[in-house]
Amino acid sequence: MASKAKKVTPLMQQYNRIKSKYPDALLLFRVGDFYETFGEDAVRAARILNIVLTNRNNGGEKTELAGFPHHSLNTYLPKLVRAGERVAICDQLEDPKSVKGIVKRGVTELITPGVALNDEVLSSKSNNFLAAITFSKNIYGVAFLDISTGEFLVSQGNKEEVDKLLQNFNPSELLVPRSLKKELAQQFPYDLPFFHLEDWVFQIDYSRESLLNHFKVNSLKGFGVENLETALVSSGAILHYLAETQHNKIDHIASISRIEDDNYVWMDRFTVRNLELYQALSSGAVTLIDVIDKTTTAMGGRMLKRWMAFPLKSIQEIKRRHDVVEFFTKQIEQRESVKDLLKQMSDLERLVSKVATGKICPREVVQLKNSLEAVAPIKELAQTAGNKALNIIGEQLNPCLHLIDTIKSAIHEEAPVNILKGTTIAYGYHKELDEIRELATSGKEYLDKMLERCSQETGISSLKISSNNVFGYYIEVRNAHKNKVPDTWIRKQTLVNAERYITDELKEYESKILGAEERINVLQQELYEEVVREIMPFIKAIQLNAQLLGKIDCLISFADHAMISNYVRPELLEEDVLEIKSGRHPVIEKMLPADTPYIPNDVRLDRESQQIIMITGPNMSGKSAILRQTALIVLLAQIGSFVPAENVQMGIVDKIFTRVGASDNISQGESTFMTEMNESASILNNISENSLVLLDEIGRGTSTYDGISIAWAITEYLHEHPFKPKTLFATHYHELNEMTDKFERIKNYNVEVKELTDKVLFMRKLVPGGSHHSFGIHVAKMAGMPQQVILKANKILKTLEHSHKQQDDQNAISALQDEEMQLSFFQLDDPLLEDIKNEILQVDIDTLTPVEALMKLNEIKRMLIGKNKVD
Repeated sequence: MASKAKKVTPLMQQYNRIKSKYPDALLLFRVGDFYETFGEDAVRAARILNIVLTNRNNGGEKTELAGFPHHSLNTYLPKLVRAGERVAICDQLEDPKSVKGIVKRGVTELITPGVALNDEVLSSKSNNFLAAITFSKNIYGVAFLDISTGEFLVSQGNKEEVDKLLQNFNPSELLVPRSLKKELAQQFPYDLPFFHLEDWVFQIDYSRESLLNHFKVNSLKGFGVENLETALVSSGAILHYLAETQHNKIDHIASISRIEDDNYVWMDRFTVRNLELYQALSSGAVTLIDVIDKTTTAMGGRMLKRWMAFPLKSIQEIKRRHDVVEFFTKQIEQRESVKDLLKQMSDLERLVSKVATGKICPREVVQLKNSLEAVAPIKELAQTAGNKALNIIGEQLNPCLHLIDTIKSAIHEEAPVNILKGTTIAYGYHKELDEIRELATSGKEYLDKMLERCSQETGISSLKISSNNVFGYYIEVRNAHKNKVPDTWIRKQTLVNAERYITDELKEYESKILGAEERINVLQQELYEEVVREIMPFIKAIQLNAQLLGKIDCLISFADHAMISNYVRPELLEEDVLEIKSGRHPVIEKMLPADTPYIPNDVRLDRESQQIIMITGPNMSGKSAILRQTALIVLLAQIGSFVPAENVQMGIVDKIFTRVGASDNISQGESTFMTEMNESASILNNISENSLVLLDEIGRGTSTYDGISIAWAITEYLHEHPFKPKTLFATHYHELNEMTDKFERIKNYNVEVKELTDKVLFMRKLVPGGSHHSFGIHVAKMAGMPQQVILKANKILKTLEHSHKQQDDQNAISALQDEEMQLSFFQLDDPLLEDIKNEILQVDIDTLTPVEALMKLNEIKRMLIGKNKVD
């Protein structure tokens, strides 16, 4: 073993030493102008990045190798992170030119799916959350941090509450204690990278100390999280992880907030999924966010997603949002003015995070200044709008005028991305820098004068002054004139047709120029860092601006959509009623062909006379659409949007539950029916007075009689429950129509269908009364089911209907099968049919062409025609 170790090159010894500290990360190892990966890292990198995998000799053994140019880091890094890799960037910490032997190297940043600041990794209108979770005594604590925006949120509760939050926030990475990793992965089976930390990290004393040190406070009471111990443990683990990943400049994480569940409508994860708010159940499907998001800024886009996940329960706050939306629907000129200002906004939240982390480039500082310049006119418009809710927003906006002036005077308007590749500091900002620039830029004039003087002194008119990377500046003399060269000139290079010389004056000038360029770079770097430090005190003000501007953006988006799609302002009531006139499904109406009108529907629910509506009707008739549109109209109203209807009057809903669709969980060992029962049980155990419950086809995952019994029992439970939750129940069990005779607050409705001779027309209209026909066979026919299957189904249906009072369903089917066997097509007492049977049996179907099949069919037809003529 010792002899093998000696064979390893010094470079690989250094690599192995650094790699041992980051065994779970893919190490990008800077070697010259390339980032290299070795061994298993190289195999993974080559596969993900689609780059060449080679190998090198490392002490007699072949080691896999894959790399890419260092300037392509922003191209390749996002691909690795999106693939779920944790990437450690190992840079050269010394200038290779000034070092003999191995250059000192170290990891300067560890980037993970949940900890990323790279614009190429992040999605502009989505947060990129890192989450941490743990539990103790059945209390789960969860924390969410988006390092790119500084948002730090915590909550604790039971498993269902945390499960819902994980679905809503959709973190990119989840931190868990090592001892609980397997258990938590089973409890929260999300497709995201789990990363375990040592158990000691998840200790309350350690976490509390980390939080107090970070926020520089003596108590966490000011944040309202002091008593959330399990949540604090998770948030402390996140801070520990940031330190472990070399993210130490995090002053933009200026506060930590509790997710106040009591302030928002409760929707379990089944409901969020079933309503397809921002994640589609099938690929290519359109979600609610796709339809209503008209936001202009990245801040507004992220805020809209948050609003959809957390609809409000405060009638006053909802009305304030509605007031602003109504203002912008009427004041079109002002709405367009604000939109134009918002369009010049960059992502303020992420720009200011880059300021705090020291990763903001000069061009982004100019973008920050340009964005802030739009704040003052928006503030003035909001303050003078004559709208109280807008006035409040306007008062809080900070135009940051001093910061704008500082950036404008210090940073060049056309500043580059790389500070070394252009003019970063504006002319006139720093006297010494301007003088050195003058020296560097006046070089051509100085050289022209030198050339003219040398030509006069030597009598050589064809002299030329140039420079290259090897010799620097030189005077070039053609061979025909080299005898005129003064003795004081020093020859540096001989060419075929000329000689190149240097002079003391030329060398002195060269050192001045090179010194000037180096001094310019040093000065620009120092001055730029000073400007960035001057931005730091404005971080909180800019973050608040970003939130307020995001809010205005969302409300203007609602106004835009209301105007485009004919939405109305819902009327919010104190009493517990939901009355929708001509309601429409916000997504389906957008997906219909232009010449196909959406059929609107009325729905009224209250707790006095019509608590439960039982909706019957065939599949494909629109029952599920009516259920979903009711929930979506309520949700849109309570996030502050106008709604797709002619008129809506509603009391505040505090919980929305849906049990829609056959959401199988077979991969986890649960049948459709078990999943259905789990979701239904969750609803029945969590309903409240102001709940809205939407049930679709409960009980269809089991036998008919079991299904009817369960559906009946669930409905009766909801009717008799003291909370009397408002409920829409779509079912194909027509037997449930009888419930309206026994329970006073259950009403029957059906989705109207017109039955023609050989087909049905779905009218999509909800009308009073129950339906007694499922039209299932008609639907099968419309779906393209083979005619033989349709005929067979009709026969079985008639037999079942006829025998319903006489015998068991199974006996009826058996009787029908016996009858079918007796009525065989071939009655063998007829010689002709015996011949036809033989003809058919002799046909080789596998080799029969379509033409041959038609000819054979025609031949059999002639045999039958001949028999009829004889008869």
